[in-house]
Amino acid sequence: MTNPIKPVTSYLRESKEELKKVTWPSRRETVRYSIIVIVVSLATGALFAGLDWALNLGLEQLIILTS
Repeated sequence: MTNPIKPVTSYLRESKEELKKVTWPSRRETVRYSIIVIVVSLATGALFAGLDWALNLGLEQLIILTS
């Protein structure tokens, strides 16, 4: 019977070795990328909010005209 813990420990050991090879971003890069994500998210939200408002206004006008 094989040891069921051996594959788990092997996986964890190999994962640790792979994480040592990763090039992690600096704090400055992380902050910069986070700001970019926030700005793009806000801009996208504003775009969709404006589009929703315009389509809602157009639909209201269409309903008024057909009544």
